[in-house]
Amino acid sequence: MTRRERLLNTLRGHIVDRPPVCFYEINGYDENPNDTDPFNIFSHPSWKPLIDLARERTDRIVMRGVAFKEIAPDPIGHIATDTTIIRNGSRFVRRTVNAGKRQLTMETRQDPDINTIWTTEPLLKNVDDLDIFLGLPVFGAGENVDSAAFLKVESDIGDTGLTMIDTPDPLCLAALLFDMSNYTMIALTEQARFHQLLERFSEVLISKTREVAELLPGRLWRIYGPEFASPPYLPPYLFHEYVFRYVKPMIDIIHQSGGFARIHCHGNIRDILGDIMTMGADAIDPIEPPPQGDVELRYVREKYGDRLTLFGNIECADIENLPTPEFERKIRQAIIEGTAGKGRGFVLMPSASPYGRILGDQALKNYRAMVSIVESYG
Repeated sequence: MTRRERLLNTLRGHIVDRPPVCFYEINGYDENPNDTDPFNIFSHPSWKPLIDLARERTDRIVMRGVAFKEIAPDPIGHIATDTTIIRNGSRFVRRTVNAGKRQLTMETRQDPDINTIWTTEPLLKNVDDLDIFLGLPVFGAGENVDSAAFLKVESDIGDTGLTMIDTPDPLCLAALLFDMSNYTMIALTEQARFHQLLERFSEVLISKTREVAELLPGRLWRIYGPEFASPPYLPPYLFHEYVFRYVKPMIDIIHQSGGFARIHCHGNIRDILGDIMTMGADAIDPIEPPPQGDVELRYVREKYGDRLTLFGNIECADIENLPTPEFERKIRQAIIEGTAGKGRGFVLMPSASPYGRILGDQALKNYRAMVSIVESYG
């Protein structure tokens, strides 16, 4: 069975020769050890063995955005002026949006040894800023959907895995305009205004989802952002309001093209799993165990495994820190719980990936253990 066939059979609930194993973002395709960009952590030689392992032996899933130039669409790129500076080795991007007599500003920071971008100043600081933003032109209307880059990845990786369409939901785009404290306060207390914001983003995302689904039918999709409405950030009734209401139409369009919709939701999911199921999700990740989440993999398998393909539930912190014998016990437990009884399928996968420039020896040992143990199952 090829790696591509194994993943497709798992999504369809068909028989597989063994559970798939995926390293999430680490896929052996996107990481370039030869790129000398100072912000490319994968140029450090400690990463090469893991990159080779991912490429040669994992059931890799390469994520790609299609509807926009980047995986995450830029809701202010069409109206913002950007200024980039390097200070003390870090890259700062200052963004300015002119809105009549007012100016909205934000700033991000990227450090050379950490593979992430922090928002050091959010665009929207209060309700007044939100009202101004609601009067600005909607993003994305003029961008053409281009499937060429996606199809090239599919051709390049062949039968070694799948290429997955990656898209945010409206809530993700909305929440990231604020810091977390202002986001939760406004989402709780200004629900009518917040729906106006979500409706603006939904109009664009629904249109783009339809275009992409027509161009690329039958593919696996990942929809990220629902975790912003999971407890304890917001109560479950607002998950229904802010996620179900806007994501279900996206999933319906994906299904009409024969595709699969995977919901990405970190943290506590016990009280929102019912809505995730009713939305029509085909898969979910990363199903984090306590204390990072609030459900065991066994619970999700028993209650929803007949309808959901499960991706998880290995914590990145365990990969980096646990002694290998202890980590191996967690792998075996996840495989047992994820495949117990009758169910649609299970993919062993971490909740995230290390993001420091130097990959530790312990992490590499544990990644190797994931592969060797899964390959021993049949």
